[in-house]
Amino acid sequence: MKVLKEYALMSIATLIISLAVFFFLVPSHAAVCSISGLAIVLSHFMPLSVAGITMILNITLLIIGYFLVGKSFISRTVYASILLPVLLLCLEHIFPHFHSLTNDPLLDVICYIFTVNIGAAMLFNANASSGGIDIVGKIMNVYFGIEVGKAMSMAGILIALSAILAYDTKTVILSLLGTYLNGMVLDHYIFDQKLKRKVCIVSRHAEDIRHFIIDSMKSGATLYRIVGAYHKEERDEVVAIVNKSEYRTLMNYVKKKDPTAFVTVYKVSDMQYCPKQVE
Repeated sequence: MKVLKEYALMSIATLIISLAVFFFLVPSHAAVCSISGLAIVLSHFMPLSVAGITMILNITLLIIGYFLVGKSFISRTVYASILLPVLLLCLEHIFPHFHSLTNDPLLDVICYIFTVNIGAAMLFNANASSGGIDIVGKIMNVYFGIEVGKAMSMAGILIALSAILAYDTKTVILSLLGTYLNGMVLDHYIFDQKLKRKVCIVSRHAEDIRHFIIDSMKSGATLYRIVGAYHKEERDEVVAIVNKSEYRTLMNYVKKKDPTAFVTVYKVSDMQYCPKQVE
């Protein structure tokens, strides 16, 4: 049942990506940071549709990735990589003469970026990807030591620049701007949602705040004994790592309990610990 749910989620995510590519990216002619973007450029020179070229490129990259990266990574991307061009092919047959929903390349690119990253985030949460440029990024990471994110950005820029082979300068600039914006939106959809916050609270009611975090929020906290530099007064500082919803709950309590509390907040992108060793 769990496997069926995962594949259902991957199917929905890939459908969203295919809709974004067909209805927004293809009409804009922009080569925005994806294999589908490269396929749009190549379709200008080859007697094949975007769906057909995407299928060829994805299968080629899957084979290369299988030998260069390994079976474990590729197995998670095969399904979406094959499904995406199949869905694009279906859309091409259903809407054979489709041009654009907005009749504006810039709006098409913006709509594409915000739509496609919903699907990309869903695939990411399912520990999968739509293949293509993700495989390129992984290969560059393994063999050249480049971070996956940076490698994908480099590949995306090259794809965006390839638009100059088939289209005018305006399309190339639109492709580059779209690639940059796509990276920002992808970071927000995927990585910002995973960010936690380190909340440091200095208050006369530190003990009450500690109890609230442990008993009501069912979370953990750390106490530090600090000394103020001006009056040299000793206080307890409560430090807690919380997610987005827990942060709102904690701040609402602190504001009610001690409006004069001194609070600092830091973003935490990653943390590692062994739950069995934490008391």
